[in-house]
Amino acid sequence: MIVSNIIEGNFVERPNRFTVVFKTNSELNKGPVLEKAHLRDPGRLKELLLPDVALLLRPALNPDGRKTKYDVVAVKKDDLWVLINSGFHSDIAQDLIESGRIGEFSDCSVERREYTYGKSRIDFLLADDNDERMLVEVKGCTLVEDGLARFPDAPTTRGKKHVEELTRAVGEGLKSAILFLVLSEDACRFTPNRVTDPEFSQALELAHERGVVVVPYSFKNIYIGDKLEIKPVKRIKLDL
Repeated sequence: MIVSNIIEGNFVERPNRFTVVFKTNSELNKGPVLEKAHLRDPGRLKELLLPDVALLLRPALNPDGRKTKYDVVAVKKDDLWVLINSGFHSDIAQDLIESGRIGEFSDCSVERREYTYGKSRIDFLLADDNDERMLVEVKGCTLVEDGLARFPDAPTTRGKKHVEELTRAVGEGLKSAILFLVLSEDACRFTPNRVTDPEFSQALELAHERGVVVVPYSFKNIYIGDKLEIKPVKRIKLDL
C-alpha cells in the first residue's frame, strides 16, 4: 500500500485524544508554522509522541467542515517510521489476507467488511473456495520495545468485547481470527499487554484456547519523496 502527498512536521503537543499540534517550515513565512492535524489512533502513544519527534502527515482528503487540515500518518522512532493512522488498517489487512501469506487465510477472500455479529461489528467476513466463512477482527499495534510488540497500549473495553464475540462464534461453529497489524518492522514477538489491560489479555488467552486464530504480522514503512509505502514483513512469534 502506498500513501501519497506526504509532508513532514515535528510534534508539539496533543491537546486532546484525536488532535495533534505540529510545526512545519513554510517558505512563505520563512520559519516554523504551527498547524493542527487529526490523529486517528485511540492509543496513548506516549512512547512515540515525544517532544519534537518527526511526523509524516498528509492534507485532509475531505477538508470541508473539519477543524484540522491534515491527518497524521506516521511517527519516527529511532530510524524507523511507525504507522499511527487506523484509517489505513482495513485496506492493509485485506491486502494481507488475500495475498496468501497467512496459511489460515489461504484461499480466502473478503466477502464483506464491517460484518455485524452478535452485538459487535467485526472487520471482515471471509469466504473460502469451499464456501466456508470466517470472522476476522483487525487490531493495530504500535507499542514495540526491545523487539516485543504489546497490545493494547491503553485499556480497551471495545477490544475485549470483540474478542469475546469471536470466542462465542467459535463455540457456535464459525471460524474466527484476530489479526494484529504490528506497524513497526523491529518486532519479533507479540504478547498481550497484561499490565495495561489484564481483562483484554485474559480474554485473548481464553479465545486462543477455545480455537480463535491469533495472527501477529509485522510491517515496514518506507518513506521516499512524498510517498509512504507500507509493506508486510513477516508473521512474528505469539507469546500467550
